Amino acid sequence: MSLPIDTIGFVGGGQMAEAMIRGILAAGLIAPEKILVAEPTESRRNFLQGQYGVACTMDAAALCSSCQVLVLAIKPQLAAAVLGQYSALVTERHLVISIMAGVTLQALAGCLNDSVRLIRAMPNTPALVLAAATAFSPNQRATVQDRHVATAIFSAVGSCAEVPESQLDAVTGLSGSGPGYVFTFIEAMIDGGVLAGLPRPTAEQLVLQTVYGSAKLALETGDHPAVLKGKVTSPGGTTIAGIQVLEDGALRGVVMGAIEAATERSRELGA
Repeated sequence: MSLPIDTIGFVGGGQMAEAMIRGILAAGLIAPEKILVAEPTESRRNFLQGQYGVACTMDAAALCSSCQVLVLAIKPQLAAAVLGQYSALVTERHLVISIMAGVTLQALAGCLNDSVRLIRAMPNTPALVLAAATAFSPNQRATVQDRHVATAIFSAVGSCAEVPESQLDAVTGLSGSGPGYVFTFIEAMIDGGVLAGLPRPTAEQLVLQTVYGSAKLALETGDHPAVLKGKVTSPGGTTIAGIQVLEDGALRGVVMGAIEAATERSRELGA
């Protein structure tokens, strides 16, 4: 598979940019020499060049003149300062893809210009192992081909879906913050195994494989989680005894509340 573009530029060369580069190259979407990264830290530039064969620069003008697609892979708090360097350089020929949490399409257009084709995306940290869940939203100027480009890029690091921008705060609260909830649950399960008498390394191994295997089973069978839960929950058995404790502790309500709180916080940060 290849992309209908010649070059991709990354503004920022941190971990998420590296994950996207690794996925793009692994999927064969574009050749490494067609990827240019604008990164201020010399050691990071040297690493990316040596590890992936991509080109690196410190020059915003060079990035914009060379690349059709620009991926904004910088921290949200740096958006105004960094994009100030690009506002006079980005034109209608560019597709700008932002993975900055909380920075709206309107804010991006305000930092650049109203004629820019924009896509705002929310990947999550499993992108680092090419297993991300990403949702993206285009602005009105983005074309069908732009959507295709975004879908191909984010599919290279996991799965992706297009949603209205009004849903991106919910995406942030669910899948963007979701790894944090999952890791908290994993840690609690490991501690539970230790409490029950297992050595910690054994508990860690069993819990990690259980979580991975359960997610894989749900993905590959397509069965509803309630159906899969029913298959492991026998009458009067051990699983239902454990589930009763989770229900008594209002696990469902707590998880739903956590997602609601994270969604609201994303709205606050965006404002």
